[in-house]
Amino acid sequence: MTATSGWTAEADATPLTFGDGARGLVSFDRQSATRLELDIVETRFESAGETLAGRLVLPRGGLAVPILVEVHGSERSSALTYNAMQQLGPASGVGVFVYDKRGTGGSTGEYTQDFSVLADDAAAAVHEARRLAGRRAGRVGLHAGSQGGWVAPLAAGLTPVEFVIVGFGLTESPLEENRAETIQDVAEAGFDAEAQRKAGELADAAGVVIASRYRSGYAELGRLKRRYGDEPWFAHVKGEFTGELVRYPPWVLRIFGPSRDVGTSWDHQSEPPLRALEVPLLWMLAGADRSAPPATTRGLLTRLISEGRRITLADFPETDHGIITFRPGAKGERVQTGYASGYFPMILDFALDRPLVAGAYGNAVLTGASIRGRPPK
Repeated sequence: MTATSGWTAEADATPLTFGDGARGLVSFDRQSATRLELDIVETRFESAGETLAGRLVLPRGGLAVPILVEVHGSERSSALTYNAMQQLGPASGVGVFVYDKRGTGGSTGEYTQDFSVLADDAAAAVHEARRLAGRRAGRVGLHAGSQGGWVAPLAAGLTPVEFVIVGFGLTESPLEENRAETIQDVAEAGFDAEAQRKAGELADAAGVVIASRYRSGYAELGRLKRRYGDEPWFAHVKGEFTGELVRYPPWVLRIFGPSRDVGTSWDHQSEPPLRALEVPLLWMLAGADRSAPPATTRGLLTRLISEGRRITLADFPETDHGIITFRPGAKGERVQTGYASGYFPMILDFALDRPLVAGAYGNAVLTGASIRGRPPK
């Protein structure tokens, strides 16, 4: 078996040795590897009329440990199968509760991006994690990635938690995210501020259509398509959905659009639930995120920190969505090379209630409540 570097096809230089199927990994980077025995409980629990499949994974022993309840992004894959924190956390003394979101994996129901419904499910998962852990439940918190950044603060308002962690999420609405991505597309293609302004107009019009569940807004979108369709920047528009909506005529969108609607909370506002949050919050930004441009989120969180909120902001520069490092490819594309140094240790330290030490997490820039000075050399 060979390993590759990040998401590339290039061989990784780290030496690995595997035994037979039962033994698994034998050595990593010339150090012996031993399989850890963990306490694992499979479960099924109820939330808003559906049955969700979950799993609690704890380090062996009888001591109380912090527990991360994993809140999903927009993915449709099974968290029970693919979520890596259920291995990483318990190996470092942090319990993890994972569950398949409704409509995925072993859970019932229809897949949705209705943040209120997903927050209900996350709150039910917190309750189930506490029930299963019993006296072993220490600090229980929500850990969310991407779209989960909209869901976790809502869930924290529904059930008691001791902390919240968000990675590469946004505080602006999904409509505002699409607008920022659309403008970014045009800017990265080399067009000036006026072209970017026009792209923002187009994104706003597309947002009216999608937020109406494809029922209205076509007149203004059509007017802007006719006005700007021949301008050179127009071909570079993608966004979250702007490029797709301008590609098709209204009759196609009216017929086929609703079948793709998954109830997304397009105009969700994050600031009210963030202001209502009374527990510590760690928010990790990907500084060069193309999928979730971070400028507006950085601004709001910085303002909340200046007001004395219990928020710690970690900015990982030159990383893309997922806190993933990259290098330029031969055609200018981003070649993903791995997770940023310090990303996972930061999550675990925050869960363990350790102050985050500036300079201890790669090149992450820390601001806010849970920070100490640089570590000694």
